[in-house]
Amino acid sequence: MDEGRVARGRSRIAVAGASGVIGSALVRSLTADGHEVVRLVRRTPRGADEVRWDPEGGRVDAAGLDGCDAVVNLAGAGVGDRRWTDAYKTRIRSSRVHGTTALAEAVASLERPPRVFVNGSAIGFYGETGDRAVDETAPAGEGFLPSLCLEWEAAAAPAREAGVRTVFARTGLVVARGGGAWGRLFPLFRAGLGGRLGDGSQYWSFVALHDEVAAIRHLLDREDLSGPFNVTAPNPLTNREITAAMGRVLHRPALFAVPAPVLRVVLGDMAGDVLGSARVLPTRLLESGFRFAFPEIDGALRAAL
Repeated sequence: MDEGRVARGRSRIAVAGASGVIGSALVRSLTADGHEVVRLVRRTPRGADEVRWDPEGGRVDAAGLDGCDAVVNLAGAGVGDRRWTDAYKTRIRSSRVHGTTALAEAVASLERPPRVFVNGSAIGFYGETGDRAVDETAPAGEGFLPSLCLEWEAAAAPAREAGVRTVFARTGLVVARGGGAWGRLFPLFRAGLGGRLGDGSQYWSFVALHDEVAAIRHLLDREDLSGPFNVTAPNPLTNREITAAMGRVLHRPALFAVPAPVLRVVLGDMAGDVLGSARVLPTRLLESGFRFAFPEIDGALRAAL
């Protein structure tokens, strides 16, 4: 289906969340291949490659999206940036749900809408899975993150109802040096202070940053793909196994362990998700022909260093 690909030739692609870990890597990848990237910014735009928006306020300059072939929404307050107080959970939700609603409505209002709207989501959709492996056919779980993901994805309805191909990238734990969970883990392990969290039996579904970006571009390119896609490596591991890999790749001991009660005190409600198990498989992504460059944790870790 080469003739329909968004990324064939020079495309104009709007990216919300362009300054984040995933967004900045995606922008670098797109611009390196000659595509025109329009960044959504909260301040006054400084040029034609920027569009003003206010995600939590639910406002976006729709005119700035005119002529875009695709819109990618990766914006949202960091889930792991701070302790989950009631106020911060409200911010996490509003930054995603209101921002997605604003973008989807803007896309739907355009006389020439983009061909595809790729919206961020998360494997938090599935909640606690224990040892049970789940894919895109599984229902939503229970708790804050599953309910958030349901609202987040539902907020994209205006774009889908306007006939725009709409895709949800349910992302796992991105192995990257510059942010997210691994942005905190790498310095600890380098200092010899790394170790398992809780009893280490919980599954962590990870994905290398390289593969995350490649998967988003795959979802942009393929006109026959829509709906949810789990963006996780095909071999999820337990926290204990990942801890061992971190020690192995960084050549540091991984002797320390953070007891569950301590995590609950430090992290509040977020501790439930750190200690929870999410064994998630990228079934639809693999079936679509996508191939991971770093399917195993050791390679993903080395790629991030």
